[in-house]
Amino acid sequence: MTLEERINQDIKAAMMAKDKVRLEALRAVKSAILLAKTDGEHKDSLSADVEMKILQKQVKQRKDAAEQYIQAGRKELADKELAEASVIEEYLPKMLSADELKAELQKIIAEVGAKAPSDMGKVMGVASKALAGKAEGKAIADMVKQLLAGN
Repeated sequence: MTLEERINQDIKAAMMAKDKVRLEALRAVKSAILLAKTDGEHKDSLSADVEMKILQKQVKQRKDAAEQYIQAGRKELADKELAEASVIEEYLPKMLSADELKAELQKIIAEVGAKAPSDMGKVMGVASKALAGKAEGKAIADMVKQLLAGN
């Protein structure tokens, strides 16, 4: 079953359960998927990689919006955004823990032969592709900085 089919089934289930937050989050994901499919680049079919990027973008947008709402003192709106983000995160693969991320990055640093912070670009190129969907880019960058500074 594709992500789109799964989303469609879950939208129906959310409608029957009258779960407004889940329904809104899933409709937003469905909209983003349809938009990507009609975008000339993918023409009617999306790879799993593109689907993961769409989901990650949706989660990031909600978390950023929640931050903005918190800064503006609108906790009720921030809570809604965070609830939607958690619904969308259910469709993403499990993220790596800090220890797992560190172990993966140490392997990549050894592969690339990076020794100093100036080698960060080489490491990030490989790490971003290898860990796509498993860790956030900011977490990867922070850990790479830390590991290269410690070498």
